[in-house]
Amino acid sequence: MAEARRIVVKVGSSSLTTAQGGLDADRVDALVDVLAKVRSGGEKEIVLVSSGAIAAGLAPLGLRRRPKDLARQQAAASVGQGLLVARYTASFARYGVRVGQVLLTSDDMARRAHHRNASRTLDQLLAMGALPVVNENDTVATDEIRFGDNDRLAALVAHLVNADLLVLLSDIDGLYDGDPSKPGTSRISEVRGPADIAHVKIGSAGKAGVGTGGMVTKVEAAGIAAAAGIPVVLTSAVHAADALAARDTGTYFHRTGRRSSDRLLWLQHASTPQGALTLDDGAVKAVVEGRKSLLPAGIAAVEGEFAAGDPVELRDGAGRAVARGLVNFDAKEIPQLIGRSTRELARELGAAYEREVVHRDDLVLLRA
Repeated sequence: MAEARRIVVKVGSSSLTTAQGGLDADRVDALVDVLAKVRSGGEKEIVLVSSGAIAAGLAPLGLRRRPKDLARQQAAASVGQGLLVARYTASFARYGVRVGQVLLTSDDMARRAHHRNASRTLDQLLAMGALPVVNENDTVATDEIRFGDNDRLAALVAHLVNADLLVLLSDIDGLYDGDPSKPGTSRISEVRGPADIAHVKIGSAGKAGVGTGGMVTKVEAAGIAAAAGIPVVLTSAVHAADALAARDTGTYFHRTGRRSSDRLLWLQHASTPQGALTLDDGAVKAVVEGRKSLLPAGIAAVEGEFAAGDPVELRDGAGRAVARGLVNFDAKEIPQLIGRSTRELARELGAAYEREVVHRDDLVLLRA
């Protein structure tokens, strides 16, 4: 932790706003004070993933609580995002630090060109001494607006910028082995793998109602980052200075894996399948155990409406998802391919059909 040079810090809505909606200037300034101090020596770079756009827009629009319908959420985000970045701009200006706003959706992690542009923009901002403030583009997002209160996005951004550490800030000072409001529970200081917390009942979003995440999404995000080779500290915003100074605070998630392809990380953790392919037993074995591509001969059924390049779920005969992949054919093309060899299809339909339905390089396993 102490040696981490590039750090992604994620802060939730409840740590920046009041329960009634609207930004809490003192809370924002307190966080900025910590981040500005950390980067002041020039040895560390900070990328801030900040929630709070929707919550910041509630009070100005006369909304008493976070709306449930998508249209009003997007309206609140439109108003609140401007207020949020303006507040950060003013607060960081006290230290002579410029900020740059970067709005992303999970689609930007999937599309190669978007992914490259996002990576290039973030790298250039850091190289020029600016501090990127990343948020999900809630104004135009649809399914993405319920992406886990930016927790998963923060894990993906940490991977995107080759971060050395991810710090998740919440209103709770770590992961507990029970309800932290009840006596007899204790903070879990370290997590070396999923088995360490398999017995823990993890809570959902807090009572304030201004965010969408909760401890569930934070633990999931920590698992995503740790599996991609990035250690994680989960603690409260008031302990941000301790976390960034590598002092004992919160819950530390050790690395559990190595860096993987950004595209595959998105595919496994952030994509929304547009359909499903049911595989026969032989194809399930080939894909899961043999790590092979999915060929037309191994498909038993298809469902959904999708286009070539979309993510689809691969299921076994019992309907259980075994993998997820990017499909090479439109849904309407697949019925004529089912159960047939690529050689046969090439003779009948042309050379373009002598290929995999899902290539192994575009496929992630969901269970071993």
